[in-house]
Amino acid sequence: MQTFSIRELRERSGELSREAEAGHLALVTRHGEPLFVSVPFTEELLQMGVHVALAVDLFKSGGLTSARAAKLARMSLPQFLAYLSDQGIPVVDYDPAELEHELAAFDAGT
Repeated sequence: MQTFSIRELRERSGELSREAEAGHLALVTRHGEPLFVSVPFTEELLQMGVHVALAVDLFKSGGLTSARAAKLARMSLPQFLAYLSDQGIPVVDYDPAELEHELAAFDAGT
């Protein structure tokens, strides 16, 4: 997620609109503090609703944990994880080497 300060908006408005056109969220800050989030207007936004679309985008970008995203989406955690899965969005993002290490540790414990 790109971050823009209020002062930068005049100079970087083209960049902000390109981010929106690409379907990316952007954070706008004032004095280093979050002020608002720019949410692209997409078909998914209309179908899912703002709270669900925002939760999914923030989860996918790493901005929110699954539990916090579920709360934002007004769903239970199992409902949110099932929703992500139905949309083809991975609910776990393991680095392949980390996954191999975790599986090896699990196998060693059995």
